[in-house]
Amino acid sequence: MADNGPRTAIMNFTFAKRFYWLWLLGLIPLSASWLSPMLLWAVGLYDLLLLAAAALDGWLTHNSDQVRVERHTERHFSLSAKNQVQVIVSNLSRKPLSVRLRDEYPPDMEPSEKEFTAVIPPSQSVAAPYFLTPTHRGDFQFGRTVVRLLGPMRLTWWQVAYDTSQTVRVYPNFRQARNIELYAHRHREMLVGLKRVRFRGHGREFESLREFVAGDEIRHIAWTATARRGKLVTRQYQVERNQNLMIMLDTGRMMKAQVDRLSKLDHAINAALSLAYVALTGGDNVGLLIFGRQVKRYVPPRHQPDQLNVLLEALYNADAELIEPNYARAFQYFTGRNKKRSLVVILTDVINREASGEMLAYTSLLTARHLPLIVTISDADLRALVQQEPMKISDVYQQAIAEELLNERREALARITSHGGLALDVPVGDLAVEVVNQYLEVKEQGLL
Repeated sequence: MADNGPRTAIMNFTFAKRFYWLWLLGLIPLSASWLSPMLLWAVGLYDLLLLAAAALDGWLTHNSDQVRVERHTERHFSLSAKNQVQVIVSNLSRKPLSVRLRDEYPPDMEPSEKEFTAVIPPSQSVAAPYFLTPTHRGDFQFGRTVVRLLGPMRLTWWQVAYDTSQTVRVYPNFRQARNIELYAHRHREMLVGLKRVRFRGHGREFESLREFVAGDEIRHIAWTATARRGKLVTRQYQVERNQNLMIMLDTGRMMKAQVDRLSKLDHAINAALSLAYVALTGGDNVGLLIFGRQVKRYVPPRHQPDQLNVLLEALYNADAELIEPNYARAFQYFTGRNKKRSLVVILTDVINREASGEMLAYTSLLTARHLPLIVTISDADLRALVQQEPMKISDVYQQAIAEELLNERREALARITSHGGLALDVPVGDLAVEVVNQYLEVKEQGLL
């Protein structure tokens, strides 16, 4: 919350609309001034009296400086979400005040309202609520709150600027993470209440028997129990907790590209946060590595009460840079600090064989001990271009180029899977859900 504090600017009063109407009214007699010179004197006297009244009106407003201003905001803002701001204006005087209010919000945010008008009864307050939609993550500065007070004769406005400056942090959209957690509700038996069990592949610990349903693996059928009950029965296994999940976030130039009003990096961060939230809820250790040409930030995989906040602090001001990422340096940094087998989710982008060459060359650093999952954001424009009906020859050429780029992308991702990793190429709308779904499948299949 920002209180009014000391004044930082007091401007001379400005004339209100009523003053200009009265001034125009005084010009009417001038049209007949040729009939009597006294009319000129009358108009001059009228104007002087009007100016004197305006000066008195402004002085009375200035002397009745009984206004208090407070701004209330949410503790942290969420990217691309509506975040409420509320400005409270209190009238500490014994008479009503007509006010206009303008809050100096951060210029990179989109407001729902820009100006407010209200009449505040004596010794009461009014609230001016509005919403801001941030388009970028990071630290942002609110400026002053400017209040205009209308004089008692409604001839002038007296403008006062209150120092309500404050800084707010725009975090990734954590609300999306909570929505993804609802999606994972069907895996609740995996997310809560399970003890740690060590397994690898088939080495999961038996938990209970239940009736076989479509989709269950044949190898888990309990034939003895099936014969005894006269219907198919399958074994149900506990899933191991306290495993390691490392999220590696590429901040290279390809992640600057805009998709649906956000950068690919923003979409990747939202997906990373959703994945971390689900994994921490399920009892796993979650870490983070942000890299470009250098390793920018590293959060070791842990499962502690404030781990999600630690990840948020590391992610909120991550920014893409106009250079290629150094996969070798990032992979070596990770493997040098993590000996325990981990699911390594790499949120990046590859467009062709050349772009993915360095990443593939160093994938063996991970596959020797860990399970890498490469996640890229598919290019919806290229897919749409390939599917649309060509109208002229140039459209045919463009479609051929688009098809070639898509084929190269598919080949690059196929090479990743052939090197022992997993790969996802999904549109931004499905990114968070698909990443979480892949994580849950890895857990259920015991791939760690």
